[in-house]
Amino acid sequence: MTSDPTRRDALTAAAWLAASAAGAGAADPTPAVIDTHTHFYDPTRPGGVPWPGKDDTVLYRRVLGMDYSTAFAEDHVPSTGAYDPYMHVFLEAGNGNVIAFFELPNQPAMGRDPNTPEWVQHLAFRVPDLPALLAAKAHIEGEGVAVLGPTHHGIFKSIYFFDPNGHRIELACDIGTPDQYAELKRVAQPMLDEWSETKKAPRHADWLHAAANE
Repeated sequence: MTSDPTRRDALTAAAWLAASAAGAGAADPTPAVIDTHTHFYDPTRPGGVPWPGKDDTVLYRRVLGMDYSTAFAEDHVPSTGAYDPYMHVFLEAGNGNVIAFFELPNQPAMGRDPNTPEWVQHLAFRVPDLPALLAAKAHIEGEGVAVLGPTHHGIFKSIYFFDPNGHRIELACDIGTPDQYAELKRVAQPMLDEWSETKKAPRHADWLHAAANE
């Protein structure tokens, strides 16, 4: 009798397939990316995995249309070997991206960092254009979720809302021009250098705020 594959088994197999596809003796030493996703620990859903049954209604599946695709569960952490039973569920977020949730029944409830404003830590998703952003806002509000925005950031516009666990979510669409993006890339390092010295907002991209206020 064989046991069910673990997350480690799946990733090992994926790594082997990626290496095989690349071919023996490939010149590029860059490792293939096989496991890219964002993790959130859900402290609010007692007595079970942090994803409800298929007939339940929650934000990521019902409001954002993500597909629950995979689950892993082990008693030991693959990377450290520590005993810490967990359930790990994955949702397809589109564009090849994955969002994943952990349930850690032996750990204390995770609290919010009191020194970090709630608007700082968030997860952002890109939508194709402004009509799509406005349609998403109408849809999400129609599901009873409060939405902030659109907020004009000069080269993109965003809406913001919170998921059922208090994670802030951003949907954004690009509205800038190639010249604007190129200019932001040009001044990125000077802005960081000035900020590192002064801890005051640099003025290299003030035109962004002017565009937002037009």
